[in-house]
Amino acid sequence: MFSGTIEIDKEKCDGCGECVEICPTQVYELKKGKAVSTNAQECIECCACVEVCPQNAITNSSCGGG
Repeated sequence: MFSGTIEIDKEKCDGCGECVEICPTQVYELKKGKAVSTNAQECIECCACVEVCPQNAITNSSCGGG
């Protein structure tokens, strides 16, 4: 079970949905045009979301930054 933190910088997030598409455990959803981590406890710490975000808006404590 994930015990770290996931933060999304709402100023940087442009709502592209790349994190929603790449996440294998459906941690993210788009709400009001921004990414939201609605299921963080399911994170498997693969860091794909951090790597794919074109705006560098996602920080995951397990991934060494954003």
